[in-house]
Amino acid sequence: MADKIWFEQTALRLQEKKWAKHFIFWSVIVVAFMTRDRVLDLYSLYASFIRQLCYLIPQMIASYFLAYYLIPKYAVAKRKLVYIIICIASIYFISVLGRVLIVYLSESLTRTPPFQQESLWQIMTEWKHLILKYVPHIYSVVFGFLFLKFFLHYTHTQQRALKADKEKVAAELRLLKAQLNPHFLFNTLNNIYVLALEKSSKTAYSIEKLSEILDYILYRCTDKFTSLLAEIHMLENYIELEKLRYDDRLVVTFQKHIEEDVKIAPLILLSFVENAFKHGAGEDSGSPRIEISVTYEKGLFIFQISNTVSDIPKEERATKIGLVNITKQLDLLYKDQYDLKIIEQDGLFTVTLKIAIDNES
Repeated sequence: MADKIWFEQTALRLQEKKWAKHFIFWSVIVVAFMTRDRVLDLYSLYASFIRQLCYLIPQMIASYFLAYYLIPKYAVAKRKLVYIIICIASIYFISVLGRVLIVYLSESLTRTPPFQQESLWQIMTEWKHLILKYVPHIYSVVFGFLFLKFFLHYTHTQQRALKADKEKVAAELRLLKAQLNPHFLFNTLNNIYVLALEKSSKTAYSIEKLSEILDYILYRCTDKFTSLLAEIHMLENYIELEKLRYDDRLVVTFQKHIEEDVKIAPLILLSFVENAFKHGAGEDSGSPRIEISVTYEKGLFIFQISNTVSDIPKEERATKIGLVNITKQLDLLYKDQYDLKIIEQDGLFTVTLKIAIDNES
């Protein structure tokens, strides 16, 4: 366990230091070619090391020249002709540099004299030897460097975009919750204020229920998802608190069938219930009724709430029933996983929400 933690911490530190990643890459290149030389028994360990250092210089020059100058300045800017000319010229001069280092440095350090060396003119004019030996040996590493660099750049860009999207979603969710919670708190405090004016014995009981709800909202549902059972318990407290405002004329039924506890977006159900009390029981002067049903079975969550409605014209009442924020929150969290239906028929306003929920989410 300790070794795993050390490895993860070391990997994170290396990711933060670009020079360390470059050092590791070039070290791996040298070791890989030296290993190949020893396996094929081409050179001694010392000779192989010197040769790879001589190759490393043009490999690094070509890699950084292409990655940080030629491609950004000409290829990305769509100056194709200039890019091609400079690219061909650089390949030639880099290959010549590689052969010069091998002939005049590596061979001088690893061969036993006397031996004959090519002249600079021979090195520069033997095109076939440069193309067949030095270009592949140098630019196979260069292309590997470029591929790894742009792959890491692409991955980093994708991660930044994903992080930005997550932060945007989180900010939007916080904004939506901020729009909902003060509305709920204002209504509830107003209810308690009325009870206090009436010197009702239910005032202390209502304060206790409110404190439980606030504790849940402020401290227990700060994550993206929360326990369905905890959410249901909070709804029950809210319903008990709201029922204090009404006499026996209000009938509230709450049916629950939960196969197992799952995670659900917090406060969405509260918004529907609050809406039913505000625009159902609060505007119905007759015999208001609210029916709530919550079920979760075989990965499907179904929430349904119905409330009686007053005789206010539908067009006027529709402007009062604000479910826009709830829909936005559902879009952010569940996208294509949910189905929301709102129906007003036969004096009942019914909301049915279905969400496909993985019990591991």
